[in-house]
Amino acid sequence: MTHIFCPWKKPSSATFYEFLKPALDAMKEMPKLQAKGNRPLQMSFEDQLRALVFFHLEEHTSAQHLLQTLKEDSFAKEHIAPEGGIEKSSFSEAINSRGLDQFMHVFQHLQTEASNLLPKAHAELGNLVGIDGSLINGTLSMLWADYRKGSKKAKVHVGFDLNRSIPRKIHLTDGNGAERPFVSKILSEGQTGVLDRGYQSHELFDQWQHNHQLFICRIKATTKKKILTQNPASSDSIVFFDAIVLLGTAGVNQSQTPLRVVGYEADKVKYWIATNRYELSAEQTAQGYKLRWKIENFFAWWKRHLKVYHLIARSPYGLMVQILSGLITYLLLAIYCHTHFHETVSIKRVRQLRTQIKNELCRWPVRHDDEPYDKEHNLQNINAKT
Repeated sequence: MTHIFCPWKKPSSATFYEFLKPALDAMKEMPKLQAKGNRPLQMSFEDQLRALVFFHLEEHTSAQHLLQTLKEDSFAKEHIAPEGGIEKSSFSEAINSRGLDQFMHVFQHLQTEASNLLPKAHAELGNLVGIDGSLINGTLSMLWADYRKGSKKAKVHVGFDLNRSIPRKIHLTDGNGAERPFVSKILSEGQTGVLDRGYQSHELFDQWQHNHQLFICRIKATTKKKILTQNPASSDSIVFFDAIVLLGTAGVNQSQTPLRVVGYEADKVKYWIATNRYELSAEQTAQGYKLRWKIENFFAWWKRHLKVYHLIARSPYGLMVQILSGLITYLLLAIYCHTHFHETVSIKRVRQLRTQIKNELCRWPVRHDDEPYDKEHNLQNINAKT
């Protein structure tokens, strides 16, 4: 663990700086944030990044909650808020109109760093990417997010690296935005999309195979299957069906390209999986689909513990900024937890991180004067083992 000794500086935290450092490093090659018109920026991009990461890390429940903390908390006032503070109108303007390209740059940089750092589980199954959408409850003023009468929702479409348990790609639509078209946008060459049955489309199955895109997708049990060839099932396996088929009804919605269907049973539920991963065993295909639950767990954890869906923006632009900052915070946690504990992200380690930051602030002797101070990345690091 890195410790910083500078007893007469204003309150600071070596742990918070170490946690944030991968994101600060990612800023070195990003496009510069420009002011619009002649008015100077009230928040630099670094100020914006710090504020939003702090918002998620400390479980703030609203923009007003965050702004009050930036005014009244000594650490947040000195090391998170812009110099001179930030008013609600300036904060709202910054979130809703600036920084999206920069946040996307930092997210992509951290995603690459985390992919190179974190161990790859289930390597024998290849690069598995869970794809799913998640609804965000909007406000009545979010007219772009019409869902149904009297209801506004936005939807995030996420590609999730199932081998490393980290997000890969993100898209935002209104709540009624179709999910299936994002499969081709999210998948890269050599990756396998792992999908729930809401993505079942025989036409898309044909298209994905034509485009050499790989998939493992649950299908409805009632889907008609024209068996072309079938492999015998072992009595001691969870797999009860393994065949090359055409899906659907001839002349109506039948797939044109044969694919593989694997049927397996778990917890007294039968699952039917369509795939073009012919080299996997039937049991490996079943295992690949089971890993899809990781993206469900991610959404649930992300919402609950980082307060990502507590809106501080209303526009599509601002909401995308907020969602990206939540993904960045999660990637920072993934890097931090692996570096220090060789573990995946957990609320136990997040609480420990929050407590350690507060404890470091309590230990700092502070001279109460107006002496200028430097932000953490200008302080001298001294390495020590813990």
